[in-house]
Amino acid sequence: MKRSMTTGLLILLAPAILTAQSWNSPRVRALVERATQRRVAQLADTGLRNYKAEARGYLTFLAQLGEGFREPPKIVRTDQIASDIYWRAPDFSKQYIKGRRDTLLLPTDINYHRDHLGIVQNNFPSIIRLGDGDEVQDVPHPLSPMGLREYDYAIRDSLEIKLGPTTLELYEVRVRPKNDRAPRAIGSVYIDRDNAEVVRMTLSFTRVALKDPSLEDVSVVLENGLIEGRFWLPRHQEIEIRRTGTWLDYPVRGIIRGRWEISDSEVNTNMVPIFLPNGGPEIMLAPGGKVSRTGMITNPSFTFPGGILDSLPPDVAAASDADVRKVQEEARALVRGQALARSRTIALSGHRLSDFVHVNRVEGLALGAGLTQRLGGGIAVSGNTGYGFSDHDWKARGGLSYTHPSGAGFSVMGYRELHDVSDIVERSGVINTFAAQEFGSDYTDPYFVRGVSATLSTSTLAPVRGLLEFAYERQDSVAVNARPVTGHYERTIGFAPLHESRLTIGFDVPTQSTLGNFTANISARVTGIRDQTTMPGAPWTNMLRGSFVAQFDRKFGTHQLVFQTVAAGVTSGDPVSPQHLVYLGGPLSAPGYEYHLLVARGAVSQRVEWRFKVPFVGIPLGGWGKSPATLTLAPYVNGAWLYQQQWRPSVGVGALTLFDLLRFDVARGLRDGRWWFGFDVSRDFWSVL
Repeated sequence: MKRSMTTGLLILLAPAILTAQSWNSPRVRALVERATQRRVAQLADTGLRNYKAEARGYLTFLAQLGEGFREPPKIVRTDQIASDIYWRAPDFSKQYIKGRRDTLLLPTDINYHRDHLGIVQNNFPSIIRLGDGDEVQDVPHPLSPMGLREYDYAIRDSLEIKLGPTTLELYEVRVRPKNDRAPRAIGSVYIDRDNAEVVRMTLSFTRVALKDPSLEDVSVVLENGLIEGRFWLPRHQEIEIRRTGTWLDYPVRGIIRGRWEISDSEVNTNMVPIFLPNGGPEIMLAPGGKVSRTGMITNPSFTFPGGILDSLPPDVAAASDADVRKVQEEARALVRGQALARSRTIALSGHRLSDFVHVNRVEGLALGAGLTQRLGGGIAVSGNTGYGFSDHDWKARGGLSYTHPSGAGFSVMGYRELHDVSDIVERSGVINTFAAQEFGSDYTDPYFVRGVSATLSTSTLAPVRGLLEFAYERQDSVAVNARPVTGHYERTIGFAPLHESRLTIGFDVPTQSTLGNFTANISARVTGIRDQTTMPGAPWTNMLRGSFVAQFDRKFGTHQLVFQTVAAGVTSGDPVSPQHLVYLGGPLSAPGYEYHLLVARGAVSQRVEWRFKVPFVGIPLGGWGKSPATLTLAPYVNGAWLYQQQWRPSVGVGALTLFDLLRFDVARGLRDGRWWFGFDVSRDFWSVL
């Protein structure tokens, strides 16, 4: 008799009808002991002899970059999987993959562990393993005979589940290890009060339980549904595995998200013996299935409906699911910070590739390197230096920083280096190095700085991150010292040497949803400046400068509308130093106009772009996969307004290819402008280039 899995469970966060109890109270101990006994019986006492079901799921690999991981992760690859699930008392389990397909959105050759390709049966065995033991190994289950000795328990709340006229009451039981320096689980289990069945589990793990040093955390959500009013069987499952490392001391995170829906359960049926061979792995290719050269699994009796991206859960690329976030926060709340912290490390330092090698008109070829020593407790000492072969000058930066687990921090730095006058970077560092060296096209406007600064920043977990910085500097102009292979460099900005002190208040809003289904990324700064030339008796100049850079975008199916805004201005009753004026001109702020041709005390640049897909040729990349057979076209209009000057309009079109990693542009400035042709990598990766 076939019964579909209950999918319409209405879980009510009912007002707590019991007060959260203390750890290991007699009441909670009696409950978890009953639940453990029920699990040890392997469900046999319920009359469940066997069952079969169908599981549909997604495995998605995502990447995230940047300090504090403020920006949402980007999908690299998504696999859609369909499997037939078989279980037989007391502990036999087989999962047959009958269909698998993927889509590659960025080049990768990732392979998943076998157990990521299937679901978790019976809420884990008594010893929990994940990633075939490479990720989590030898963790006692909280509801096992060993677990009863190794964990503390407390009832947090009660929940009600309404199934038609029936109301079931669950207790949410918090679980924490007695020894948080042993491989243990952390989280909550949801237990039916009347029969002690496990209805739901949300677990994470202690630092020592994670076998791979690069693992940040592993989180699991297992949810069961009531079948035929008697049997709690798998209904919904999620797993999230986050690995964190550094690339040139720049934070990089890889995320694997698995989401499964289990349906069409049939209990106590006559299983065909051929489907239940003894031995072999639990997760196997279904009989009749074939594996293609690309690794996809096909079966004549099974096909996926529609496109893979059309059916992908809409929030898979956003922040972690609410249940996963909750169990991650639970881990941090229940375990001391040092139990999850990484050990002391020393690492090669540099926030981007250009910190190690770059070319500009002042330094010519410049090489650099640095080290960061992490002392533990969030404290780090860093230093880096570089040398320009054309200006024959050393640059250096060093200091001490403290970072709280929330991402809030404080740093004190000293530096002797070049700064840039730009409010927005017009070109990636790698492309600028090539263009500057070969053609004399340098999209930087540097000046020399010696100074010290103290910076305080708020948590990266908050929707808005605040920043407060005080700096004292000595600034001076620099000269062109290098020669390109062809062409010539424009002259640099000249100004008298000066002393400067400033106080900056700013905030950053990472990409997140706003009204009207738009996403927004915003950065704003307000700076009070006081400077004085080094000439004897020179007066002090006071000024206030503000800047605002934002991008808003919204998707309409496969199309995307993008708005980009750059605005800045400076006010003062005295003449303003050239490095504090606003400079527009270049691919982003004013395409079709020479780099930094447009200069004023105040300026605004507004761009509107429409992106859509058109057919194109897929590009084979060997083991990295094959790029989609589409091209993204991006026609746009841009307007640049300068204080007491005319508007400078532009029109252009971009073409994004190779997973939208490469962009080609052609644009025309419509008032005293020119034709412009450009090439660069995606702006998403400029911060590491």
